[in-house]
Amino acid sequence: QVQLVESGGDLVQAGGSLRLSCAASGRTFSTSAMGWFRQAPGKEREFVGAINWSSGVTYYADSVKGRFTISRDNAKNTVYLQMNSLQPEDTAIYFCASGPAVSTKHYGYRTWGQGTQVTVSS
Repeated sequence: QVQLVESGGDLVQAGGSLRLSCAASGRTFSTSAMGWFRQAPGKEREFVGAINWSSGVTYYADSVKGRFTISRDNAKNTVYLQMNSLQPEDTAIYFCASGPAVSTKHYGYRTWGQGTQVTVSS
């Protein structure tokens, strides 16, 4: 079984940047894809982006394309979400998830982290 731990959430002003980390442990060889999702109060969980673990190919939601970048460090079993030009509408709890293939749907992922809060003030 894979365990995921996110970190890096914080309060930041609009226009600022944050980098979230997602450290994976356990049966990481069973993971082919890592996804990032976010959930704002009263809203459904939303796909942010994903990365194919072996190829490094990344996918992004239109709302974050050009501002957010996903990367990975295979040696550390860690995936990063670099967020630039943050806006108040980016405020949410951010989750990382692992699964057998890249998917934009939350049900495509089997294991989830506990989430980390990102708050962007105007």
